[in-house]
Amino acid sequence: MKQHIGSFALLVADYDEAIAWYTRALGFELVEDTDLGGGKRWVLLTPPGAKETRILLAQAVGDAQTVRIGDQAGGRVWLFLHTDDFDRDWRRMRTQGVHFREEPRHEPYGTVAVFEDLYGNAWDLLELKR
Repeated sequence: MKQHIGSFALLVADYDEAIAWYTRALGFELVEDTDLGGGKRWVLLTPPGAKETRILLAQAVGDAQTVRIGDQAGGRVWLFLHTDDFDRDWRRMRTQGVHFREEPRHEPYGTVAVFEDLYGNAWDLLELKR
């Protein structure tokens, strides 16, 4: 049996704002942007070189979803952006204005630093030890 996570939904305030930030600040690629009618879109992003997992941007609808933008995990890191070159990506992201909550640190599993996306979701930028 083979399985993988194809995509996961990330609540955003505005499709275009989120597309612009993720493609500029993180260098993600816009895979698909299809109008589904009624203001709803199917928007998929992927990190450069990614083969399987994609982010489905989900524009929040209603109060219950809107209050969760930027806090889908109760303030915990819940997204892990793996890289093959931590220093390269850390420097590039900082020049693009990405807010890092901490300086890079070296853990037994690799080099990591927590950053926030435009809504405040906590991510790890992570280069695993080989």
